[in-house]
Amino acid sequence: MAAVPHPTDGPDEAPLVEVRRSRRRRRTVAAYREDGKIVVLLPARFTRAEEKEWVATMLARLERSERRRRPSDAGLRRRAAELADRYLEGRADPLTVRWVPNQNSRWGSCTPSDRSIRLSTRLQGMPSWVIDYVLVHELAHLIETGHTPQFWAWVDRYPRAERAKGFLEGVAAASSLGIEADPPDCSPEGAAQMAADDL
Repeated sequence: MAAVPHPTDGPDEAPLVEVRRSRRRRRTVAAYREDGKIVVLLPARFTRAEEKEWVATMLARLERSERRRRPSDAGLRRRAAELADRYLEGRADPLTVRWVPNQNSRWGSCTPSDRSIRLSTRLQGMPSWVIDYVLVHELAHLIETGHTPQFWAWVDRYPRAERAKGFLEGVAAASSLGIEADPPDCSPEGAAQMAADDL
């Protein structure tokens, strides 16, 4: 087992790669992220040249897979429009939808006064149906600002709402983030405070 920077990346971007060889592994190769590094699983019989080739191949595959699961801001905006049309009768029309890295106490936030929605970058890589739920939740705040029964009626139009809430609660509990699946105060005052917290 060796953990080394991948040689094809620049010095500032080199991911730490740990190669794990197994005698039981015959032909398959796999890669995943673990504790800030990329683990590549290889058959023990591979030569160093095959290892180098497969590490490069698996890093590229992992990057493509992760890129598909973390859409750009433009992709997030398009997805929000699709979800608003499908579940909210097109009544929620945000001006901006973007990823932000500085949300430490919530998964997403909405400021109804300027029609902006922000999602935590911690959601990137989570299942798309979870990201969709957070988008629907924040979009519903453009229709109903507080967590009123009418608000939840809008949110619950999303078929996987309960499942996504449970998923997010589980992630928060497992990682001791202390994040609630649903922020408690989305009144105009609360939304203004959330927006100020994001700055």
